[in-house]
Amino acid sequence: MESHEEKAHKLMMQTKINETKDLMKKRANELDKMKMERGKLDKGGYSSISGPRMIEKTFSDMSISGSGFGSGSGLGGLSTDMDSFASKPKGRPSTAATAPGKGFGMKLGKTQKTNQFLESLKAEGEVILEDVQPSAVSTRSALPPSDPVTVTIEEKLNVVVKRDGGINSFDVQGTLALQVLNDTDGFIQLQIESQDIPGLSFKTHPNINKDLFNGQQILGAKDPNRPFPSGQNETPLVKWRIQGMDESSLPLSVNCWPSVSGNETYVNIEYEASEMFDLHNVVISIPLPALREPPSVRQIDGEWKLDSRNSVLEWSILLIDQSNRSGSMEFVVPPADPSSFFPISVGFSASSTFSDLKVTGIIPLKEGNPPKFSQQARLLTANYQVV
Repeated sequence: MESHEEKAHKLMMQTKINETKDLMKKRANELDKMKMERGKLDKGGYSSISGPRMIEKTFSDMSISGSGFGSGSGLGGLSTDMDSFASKPKGRPSTAATAPGKGFGMKLGKTQKTNQFLESLKAEGEVILEDVQPSAVSTRSALPPSDPVTVTIEEKLNVVVKRDGGINSFDVQGTLALQVLNDTDGFIQLQIESQDIPGLSFKTHPNINKDLFNGQQILGAKDPNRPFPSGQNETPLVKWRIQGMDESSLPLSVNCWPSVSGNETYVNIEYEASEMFDLHNVVISIPLPALREPPSVRQIDGEWKLDSRNSVLEWSILLIDQSNRSGSMEFVVPPADPSSFFPISVGFSASSTFSDLKVTGIIPLKEGNPPKFSQQARLLTANYQVV
């Protein structure tokens, strides 16, 4: 037999669910009406699954027993979890639309239509459950180092390319940083090697033995009786700069061709990537003129989304490697000045560097085996533009 409190608890939960269903049905109907007025729906509309039906299915799959909404107990737990699922935040996120990976137009299947509806709810300010899942990236970045000694090698690019060809600036700045967990492992020297590149120049930390570095490419302290600093912070030991490189050394080239035809502007953009690097998380951001409607993307290699708040179209490619060293996209907007699509900003990362600097070994300054070490190298964009 259920107690009076249990019955009241279930009744309260059911009331909350019904209220949320009504709210989301209302949102779905409003969105459908807006899309029909704008003529943006495919023929037949959301024929595979409508907004209200989809939301009803979501709620029907969830248990009434409180455990389906998290670990909260009693009415307090229900209120908190329901608010995190369906409450409307004070600020609305920027409108985002995602295009299919390849092909022409937006050919949506059943899953894509469902995703499109969820994206529409997000655009209206609704917080969907998938938005609050833990991030795998943040979990990985929070992991502490597992080796006694960690070396981080990083290069940052500052590049400005002319839209009609040629380079305004091309600068690479690098840093080697050391992290030692324990004091006893700080009595070491690092044997390094790098590529012999024209325009490559080094600067060492004031406490580094410059003669030892210049003569033997060994990073060691001026006073061998003083260990490298230990703890959770990294210590920069050497910096370098590469200047004077030409356009052929660019990791990624971007060409944009806007052309006005009648009452439309066709914008064709292509990228070409060097074989020197495999590029990760590539984002090419194209500014847009003031628009009343989102741009019509006709063809794309990758994905896109619209940042309507900043009036920017973001073209993203998760990975550029040997299989896709070049790619293109085309979108259409109303008549616009070709210069309004510049400057184009580019962002990416790579797991190798121009200098190819690396630590080849650890030299202990006291008796015993050298501590184990790990190293990671990355190339990042500090400022990369086509103007």
